Amino acid sequence: MSRRSARSRSGPYPRRSLRAANAQLLCAAAGVGLGIAMPRIPGGPRAPAPQVVDLLFTAGLGLLGAVALIFSLLFLVLQWVATTFTPRLTLFRDAPIVWRTFAFAIGLVSFCVTAALAIGNDHDVSVAVPVTAMSLMLIMLWILRTLQLRAFAAIQLVPALKSIAARGRAVLGELEVRSDRAPPARPVPPHRNTISWPDPPTVLQRLDTDQLLDLAHAADAVLVLRAAPGATLRRGMPVADVYGAVLTADTVLTALVVGNERGFDQDPLLAFRLLADIALRALSPAVNDPATAVQALDEIGDLLMQVAAAPLMPLWLADPDGDPRVLVPLPDWDTFLRVAVDDIVFASSSPMVLRHVRDVLERVADHADPERRSHLAPRLSWVAEEMQNRFPQVAFTTAASDVS
Repeated sequence: MSRRSARSRSGPYPRRSLRAANAQLLCAAAGVGLGIAMPRIPGGPRAPAPQVVDLLFTAGLGLLGAVALIFSLLFLVLQWVATTFTPRLTLFRDAPIVWRTFAFAIGLVSFCVTAALAIGNDHDVSVAVPVTAMSLMLIMLWILRTLQLRAFAAIQLVPALKSIAARGRAVLGELEVRSDRAPPARPVPPHRNTISWPDPPTVLQRLDTDQLLDLAHAADAVLVLRAAPGATLRRGMPVADVYGAVLTADTVLTALVVGNERGFDQDPLLAFRLLADIALRALSPAVNDPATAVQALDEIGDLLMQVAAAPLMPLWLADPDGDPRVLVPLPDWDTFLRVAVDDIVFASSSPMVLRHVRDVLERVADHADPERRSHLAPRLSWVAEEMQNRFPQVAFTTAASDVS
């Protein structure tokens, strides 16, 4: 099996899964080491060993309930979010506090059981052992409280919208500060080969740009990627064009981190997709909650205003010598608009939502340059036409109030 194939089967977030496994292993090892060392502390205040052993076993077994609570919260939030918001929203599932809490619980169980066994039939033991156990239990309770608050926030509309928008703003902010957009000064060398995706459909989650730059620099080649993070790679789909030298598919595809779901790391469209999904579900006949769609549109409008002022040219990544080696495509302005508002306008059966779409587009137009404003004009006309056809009285009233 190639390295790329191994990575593609490693799950949607291989690096995050690896960090979670390492944290659990580290906490378990620390718990075992602490449980062996602390009962051997000589001198100082002492406590009766039998009572301490009972305390440790009781605390260790009681922590199994905490582990059950963690998984119960996870299942509750995932089910609620999938049915109420969108099944593509996985922020709570992937939040570090979830697997860190689980890792801490494993470490605490390891400490309690190991310390109890290490005490054995001793007559007494240092009071540092029960004091440490109770201190760690209090820390565990504080972490569980934080986890519960995060879970409650994850199933509420406004915190969920704010969290999605904040992640979207962070990704867009990284694109705004990138200065490597100038095309190469020297001509691009001749085309050598095209690399296609050889496996079943999967999602391109992120690019290992350092590895791509090293490959291109070592071969004195230029890589022009055809797919951006967030795109679905299908069998036979061209992924990259190689200029100047021949690079094998395995060497390039190992730098593509793929999985079953999109991630926020490098995907500027994901926040728009999630917010639009929440609005579309709210507009479905089964839910019929246009106010939720309006709230999602507020966040969409804020993100669109940030995109309207951001450069959207493809990124030319340069090697240490300053030579552009890798071209990374970015979504164009029309793609952002299509994902953000087109489906909402098509699905809307509420004049309140259509008016809000119009207001959002007008605010974005005030911050956009003339070229991007030209993409907004047809959509404003479309919204006005939908208002006139579906809700003529509301459209007339709105127009009259605008004139006055």
